[in-house]
Amino acid sequence: MLKELRPALVMTAALTVVTGLVYPLSVTGIAQGLFPHQAQGSLIERGGAVIGSERIGQPFTGARYFQPRPSATGGPDPADPSKTVSQPYNAANSGGSNLGPTSKALVERVQAEAERLKAENPGVPVPVELVTASGSGLDPDLSPAAADFQVPRVAKARGMTEAAVRQVAAANTTPRALGFLGEPTVNVLRLNLALDKAAGGR
Repeated sequence: MLKELRPALVMTAALTVVTGLVYPLSVTGIAQGLFPHQAQGSLIERGGAVIGSERIGQPFTGARYFQPRPSATGGPDPADPSKTVSQPYNAANSGGSNLGPTSKALVERVQAEAERLKAENPGVPVPVELVTASGSGLDPDLSPAAADFQVPRVAKARGMTEAAVRQVAAANTTPRALGFLGEPTVNVLRLNLALDKAAGGR
């Protein structure tokens, strides 16, 4: 019986080493060598402190800043760990709301958010991504249209012209990969940092 088991045990051990150690370490080493910034989480630092990641959305408060897509992520309730509460942009608990188009709670939330945005920029259609969360709840990017929708509010709050804000947004727009793959995107964190820099770091 040992004769029959030996090949199976040897293969299990060999595959465990190859797929559990050699392959992950090789891929990690290659990534660290070729793409060190991305391999470390695409972190952004200011003054020696990490302030965020290009790949994970985060909330911004105040009219001076562009706002990302809504987030439906949650986490343990600090008062009662057996319960879950809303924790937007919680990178430790990525996920969507799982609410479908017939959900009354979802419809009411989207309608309320759409009305708020319509009041902010009357007469302009509200981009759907500004009222709906992504599947991960951590989307760090907006479409150029969703960024442009917010330009009047940001420009007014910063005392800048809309043309100046649009210029900063355009400079922080990533085009389609290879000119035809995907869609242009605007990274919200990088855009807000660029605006602060343009305003003298305030």
